[in-house]
Amino acid sequence: MKKILIATTNRAKLEELIIGVNPLKNHGIKIYTLNDVGLKEKPEETGQTFCENAKIKAQFYAKKTNLSTIADDGGLIIPYLNNEPGVKSRRWLGYEATDKELIEYTLERLKNVPKEKRIAYLWVCLCFFDPISKKIFFEEENIKGYIAEKPSGRATFGYPFRALFIVEKFNKYYDELTEKEHQQINHRLIALKRLIKKIKI
Repeated sequence: MKKILIATTNRAKLEELIIGVNPLKNHGIKIYTLNDVGLKEKPEETGQTFCENAKIKAQFYAKKTNLSTIADDGGLIIPYLNNEPGVKSRRWLGYEATDKELIEYTLERLKNVPKEKRIAYLWVCLCFFDPISKKIFFEEENIKGYIAEKPSGRATFGYPFRALFIVEKFNKYYDELTEKEHQQINHRLIALKRLIKKIKI
């Protein structure tokens, strides 16, 4: 039976990816998490792009476990702030920063900035790497929106920027989307569906 490791330590992200890879189980593929393989080490994310970091993580965990691995990297891009926080989204203020601190810092950086300059993108890149065949696949997707002047009040733990992100398609806070709306624009799952098609080849 083929085995695939979902390599993320983010609980919310893991839940999404586990749902997304469910179709692979119908093809005789068993899904593992980092907890399943008892791996707590993390690679140093030195990439300059989301895809470079996704590749670093996929190859790191694949080589540690000898399992085909799916890893991702993503975050918030704000053109007005020279595309910050970009690849540093989670560590913009250091790894110890709380969701609340990241939200407050973002608002401070955009204080008094008009709406037309608050355009932002939630971006993700997924990478699949097979340590045996050396096959490597990538998929990217993004959601366009803008940064609100205050948080939604319904923040999702582990995803601080969603509490500030107004999704252009629905003109609603990301955290206030209905489940149906969320499924329509979930960039991680959209990219994952395309990645799965490549994995089956």
